[in-house]
Amino acid sequence: MDNSNESFADLFGQEADKKIRHFTPGEKVTATIIDISGETIFLDVGGKSEGVLDAAGLRDEEGELTVKKGDRISVYFLRSSGAELQFACKVGGAGAAHLEEAWRSGIPVEGLVKAEIKGGFEIGLGNVRAFCPYSQMSLRRVEDPAATFLETHMTFRITRFESDGRNIVVSARVLLEEEREAQKEKLKETLSEGDTIEGEISSIRDFGAFVDLGGVDGLIPISEIGWSRVENVADHFTVGQKVQAVVKKLDWEKDRISLSYKETQEDPWDTTVAELPAGSTCEGTVARLAPFGAFVTLAEGVDGLIHISKLGGGRRIHHPREVLEEGQKVEVTIESVDTVERRISLAPSDYVSPENEENEEKADFTQYVSKKKKDSSSGGMGSLGELLKAKMEEKKK
Repeated sequence: MDNSNESFADLFGQEADKKIRHFTPGEKVTATIIDISGETIFLDVGGKSEGVLDAAGLRDEEGELTVKKGDRISVYFLRSSGAELQFACKVGGAGAAHLEEAWRSGIPVEGLVKAEIKGGFEIGLGNVRAFCPYSQMSLRRVEDPAATFLETHMTFRITRFESDGRNIVVSARVLLEEEREAQKEKLKETLSEGDTIEGEISSIRDFGAFVDLGGVDGLIPISEIGWSRVENVADHFTVGQKVQAVVKKLDWEKDRISLSYKETQEDPWDTTVAELPAGSTCEGTVARLAPFGAFVTLAEGVDGLIHISKLGGGRRIHHPREVLEEGQKVEVTIESVDTVERRISLAPSDYVSPENEENEEKADFTQYVSKKKKDSSSGGMGSLGELLKAKMEEKKK
């Protein structure tokens, strides 16, 4: 006998350790498909328990099964029939009796949005009529409900069942909220600060854009949209647009996720600034005027500042608007670049500082004196007074 094989007693003990699970009607269960035979799907629902599921609820419009052996699916417990545990993905609306069972068990039902009526929509659950209010059709407000929902098949939960099925109210929103909560719990386990995540723009505000991450919304503040200054969020995003963003901060207690869109784009300071060394001259565009100076865009995402003291061509001004306007092209000299603080100090290309002007005057005078001395050596000596007088006359000209 091969001792490496498990003995019958061991196998029996392992099997005995498995417990038969007991389910409550309407309980949601994650099950594994262990076999498919005709219209019956056999499920492993844990322990010693096995269940059966009608395949009809898992076929597409062409009648093809959307699942296969080994798949894990979510199902709802219906009832026990002898030793058989019956499950369902949803109820297709076969009649009032089945719908009442779905209502009591909380099992989803599939319906067709047939008509728009006062306050909401008429929903066809097979040959039974139900009502769904506008507010229960979706998680968010829809601009054109009729165009969005009419003639579509949707999944609902029955929230009211009265008068033997003659008064049925359903909700799609409660199912979407449950699904969203499950997605949120999954995100809590997998999402970390610094991750890049994909989502869909769900709404646009003056201060930024909200992104549906599947389970929770994140916010891209206006300051995190682009490397350049952003004035209007709607110029960069539209509702429904797919975007990628970097997770900047997570606060699950307050359901707040801060995102950055610009960090998924190349930082211009890593490339452009290297081409703008101190002392070089380039053309820029006046982006914004402030009381203390003018911000000039040198490249997308790279701005420099001309201090007000360097504007006015030598005369004192009270505001940069006296000599510049937004959108104006200007030629500037880069005086200094601070890559740590991301600051670039600029000056108009024709700007001459008071120190430089004084130094130029001294240089002119020195050159003039030197020239006069040279002339004297060849023709005659002039007095210092004559030299000064000549220099003043030249200044007047």
